[in-house]
Amino acid sequence: MGRRSILVATGWVATAAIATVIGLGAIRLVGESLTGTPGGVRSEAEIERALAAPEPTPTTSTASTAPGTTGTASAAPGSAPSASSGARRGFATDGGTAVAECGVGGVRLVSWAPAQGYRVRDVDRGPDDDVEVTFQGAAREYELKVRCIGSEPVAVADD
Repeated sequence: MGRRSILVATGWVATAAIATVIGLGAIRLVGESLTGTPGGVRSEAEIERALAAPEPTPTTSTASTAPGTTGTASAAPGSAPSASSGARRGFATDGGTAVAECGVGGVRLVSWAPAQGYRVRDVDRGPDDDVEVTFQGAAREYELKVRCIGSEPVAVADD
């Protein structure tokens, strides 16, 4: 009976080890496709460089940050405006980033993403006279409000 118990225990341990290895492999494959960032996780410096890169158009310009925002605001990479829209710009705060563009209907938010530790609490994506996105953190909240001045999106302070 002792030999049989040893065989059962060895079989159980081998089965558990094989199931664990298969499970970890499956989690890695599925996990990367569900939650991973294509091309890996980017550092803050890489994101700032990408946001600072000029648009691939004949003219480039930069925007200034509005009071209450931090970081840089510049043309977003790969975001050439469509024929019916004005300029497209990226804006950054400590709470997150957003890209806005001016067009026929006013300003609209093209995209937004919260920074690590923040979530998007509210979004008014437009098109409208002004648009805004609010990033909520555990201890702080950042509201980014954008309007068109001419055909350029500009971050503005709350009225």
